[in-house]
Amino acid sequence: MTKQDWDETVYADDFTRRQALDMLGKGGLFASLAGLLGSLPSMSYAQEDEVVRIGYIPITDATALLVAHANGYFEDEGLEAEQPTLIRGWSPLVEGFVSNKFNLVHFLKPIPVWMRYNNQFPVKVMAWAHTNGSGLVVGRHTDITDFSQLGGKQVAVPFWYSVHNIVLQYALRQSGITPVIKAQGEPLAPNECNLQVMPPPEMPPALAARKLDAYIVAEPFNALGELKAGARMLRFTGDIWKNHPCCVVCMHEEATNARPEWTQKVVNATVRGAIYASENKAEVAEMLSKDGKGYLPAPAPVVLRAMTAYDEPGYGESGAARHRADWQNGRIDFQPWPYPSATRMIVETMGETVVSGDTSFLQELDPQFVADDLVNYDFVKAALDKYPAWKNDPSVNPGDPFNREEIIDL
Repeated sequence: MTKQDWDETVYADDFTRRQALDMLGKGGLFASLAGLLGSLPSMSYAQEDEVVRIGYIPITDATALLVAHANGYFEDEGLEAEQPTLIRGWSPLVEGFVSNKFNLVHFLKPIPVWMRYNNQFPVKVMAWAHTNGSGLVVGRHTDITDFSQLGGKQVAVPFWYSVHNIVLQYALRQSGITPVIKAQGEPLAPNECNLQVMPPPEMPPALAARKLDAYIVAEPFNALGELKAGARMLRFTGDIWKNHPCCVVCMHEEATNARPEWTQKVVNATVRGAIYASENKAEVAEMLSKDGKGYLPAPAPVVLRAMTAYDEPGYGESGAARHRADWQNGRIDFQPWPYPSATRMIVETMGETVVSGDTSFLQELDPQFVADDLVNYDFVKAALDKYPAWKNDPSVNPGDPFNREEIIDL
């Protein structure tokens, strides 16, 4: 797949690639959303009908929602579900959700944190969309084999407020490297790694052109980089933070309060989608790809690699998946339970992570309060009790499935 292919499929006519680059280059995602939410209603509302309207970004993070639609799980619950709407950027996806065009979406975990506590928009996290599913790849023009060698290098992240940025900066600090945000061309000290925000579709061609030395991102862009840009996997993020969340399933709080029976049915279908994806990764990769049902614009070999290629000998030899044997996780996994311990860790680490833009809203956030207030555990718990096969996912401890200790180990 060429850069032009991605440009044509990932950006809509009314939201151009140039606009996306401009938006993301000026302080990242949240700087752009500040004006957006300021111009939209501060409260969501419950639609009169109960049609499920899904909005999603074309990445594997949306798999549970897409499988639930493709396999008819919403219909099994007696719900009408429209064809999911592919959105070409996080900002327009948030806009569609805020204006109630969509009532079921997946967001990067820090997005609802920002929406609820910086903009007082009543979004609720209903479940996790997936675990793991990201990595840091380096260019073939480099000889980088360790995070300590990222000093003096240029590295791209998809957004400032993302698990990708959190994990990357943890690894840099542990390796004696200082993450910084400097203008292109500004000198770097040997122990400084310069970070920049770049839309995921730009990352593989930028790496191939040596404009970047490395990037960290969600799938299938790591797999795309490996197959099309000569990228080498340095480390899977799920091999640093064991079974970390990335995207989460979100709904409007008012809708969940006004229509609890409808909400439960929506969550039931989503949980079934996650379980099916967990048990049938290769089949789901083909189905989601542009060679299958076309939910994602990537060809089947790229999505298949993004979903299944984790046990390759090279990953073990290079250290990209050094915890693979003892952690028993996958390149991407699908279990829906939103562990409070992970939410607390994200809130704590967001305040420690270098970003561009105003982060003052984080200073007054209590991690335990956010874990209790941002997430609705009732509906997903009921769905998981109804479909206990979720415990078979490798990211779940069958002995204590609803609790865990967060493990980060470089």
